[in-house]
Parts: sequence; structure tokens; C-alpha cells
Amino acid sequence: MITSMAGAGSYLRPAQTSSTTVLTRADALAVPEADSSATGTAKPGIPVSDLKKLDTSGLKAVSIEDNPELRDRMAMMWLATQAASSAVATEVPDNAPQNIYATVKVNGKVVATLYNGGSSVMTNAAAATVGDLRDPPGLNGGPDLAQSRAERIAKAVGGAIEKASTAISQSAWRPRQSASTSYTRQQLDAAFLAMQAEGQKAIAQRHTGYSVPQGSGVYADINA
Repeated sequence: MITSMAGAGSYLRPAQTSSTTVLTRADALAVPEADSSATGTAKPGIPVSDLKKLDTSGLKAVSIEDNPELRDRMAMMWLATQAASSAVATEVPDNAPQNIYATVKVNGKVVATLYNGGSSVMTNAAAATVGDLRDPPGLNGGPDLAQSRAERIAKAVGGAIEKASTAISQSAWRPRQSASTSYTRQQLDAAFLAMQAEGQKAIAQRHTGYSVPQGSGVYADINA
């Protein structure tokens, strides 16, 4: 639904606390001039010499299959993704032209479009005039909600409602079914196996682009 929307640091040597000045070899060396081109571009970092290798001797690789909770979560995410992809491919969007319920016009110009599901689209000017479009209790969607909104918009902007030929009745409207989040043991197991198969297929496809040996010392790119 479209509506109106809205560096380098400076370091100081401590002051001498003794009247006797003691020079070290480092003090006797000439101080190199600062590179003005690098001023303001130096980034803080960790010297390589300070890096330490982590001790991984005590770590043990754990298979996802040995973690039932993680396995099931991944399977549920896979099932939800498949359901969403299927809906996009098969269902007609609520704001498709064939789902228009009515339009609101001012001086012959469309300032709002209402859809059979109850959603609405307004110009910025119309939305600013209408303000907060609060829906009355009991109207949760469908043509009845679209009609109610159309009437309030038309009243606010001083426009006229023009019902579309694609408008349907409330009884003919069917709300979209929300995707199920409750799965059986069999569904989760099958989903995990399918997810694994997809992963193995993707890895195999990536490997097909690698060079493979063709006899002694000869390599050929099979994509060439």
C-alpha cells in the first residue's frame, strides 16, 4: 500500500623531573619528518606481531544432524522460503489492476485507488488531507473495508467514488491464507533432506567451472 510517507594521535614525552638530562641512543637519532600526505588517513590497527594463534586442539566438529533443534529450525526456514516463493509465483498481488475495487477522483483526476482486499493507494496531497485513516471496528479486510475507506477519502478530499468493473462483493472475497508454521516430523525430515540435496547440487555446479586434468600435464576448462 502506498501512502504519504514519510588519526593519527599526538603523543607528548613527560616533562623531566630531574635537573640532569640523560640522552639515550634513541634521543640522539634524528626524528623523521611526518608524511603530510598520510595525515588524517592513518587507521588504527593491531600489529601482526601481537597476533596469537588460537588453540583449536580441543575443538570438535559437530554435524548439524547431531543438533536436532538447529536441524529443525533450518528445515522450518526452508519450508517457509519455499511457501513464500510459491505464493509469489502463483498468487495475484492485492494491488494488481484486476483487483481494483474503486477509485476516488477530484476534478476527474484519480487521487486514490481502493482494492478488493481493502488496501488503498493515495497521492501525497490526498494522504495529507485524509490524515490518519482509522478503520472502523469489525472491518478486517475485503470489499466492505474498501468501500468504507473510499467513502472517508472522498469526503475528506471532496471527491467522487467511481466503482470499478473488477469490484467484487464481500461474500465473494477470499482472504489470503497465512503460511502454516506447524509441521510434522515427516515434513521436517523431508525438508532437511531436500535442503541438503540443494546444497550439494549448488556445490557440484560451482565445481563444474574448475579446470580438470586431461591427461598428463594437460588441463582444460570445461566451460571454454
